[in-house]
Amino acid sequence: MSMGGGGQLQALQQEMEALQERREELEAEVESLEEEKGEIDEAIEGLDVLETGGTVHVPLGGDAFVRATIEDADEIVVSLGANFAATEDREQAAETLETKKERLDERIEELREEESELDEQEQQLEQQAQQAQQQMLQQQAQMQGDQQE
Repeated sequence: MSMGGGGQLQALQQEMEALQERREELEAEVESLEEEKGEIDEAIEGLDVLETGGTVHVPLGGDAFVRATIEDADEIVVSLGANFAATEDREQAAETLETKKERLDERIEELREEESELDEQEQQLEQQAQQAQQQMLQQQAQMQGDQQE
């Protein structure tokens, strides 16, 4: 079953739009992961300056904070994911956070590879669209030539 040139171009255009949507999703996910990495970096830096008896601002949500006094700067509660957390000393907490960053880096790399694959697919679709358009133009020229005879 052969699709007319216009139908083929439309199908290729739809595929290219789907690839563009996926690319935007990937870019948004990478941006989110990069932000998370930045927050982890801030946490690691914060571990270095925490002192028992020091005062910190604890977020309550909605851009509201409360001042709190640190009871023990050597006990850090670190989220492990899936609503689990563990109390660790500074060194362990820093290691856990670094491991999280490594996992984020791996995921970002996977997403970048997928973006690269999308680039290749998009280039192939563009070539197919150009070929289909050339075929359509040739058919139109041939039809016009047939009509003039």
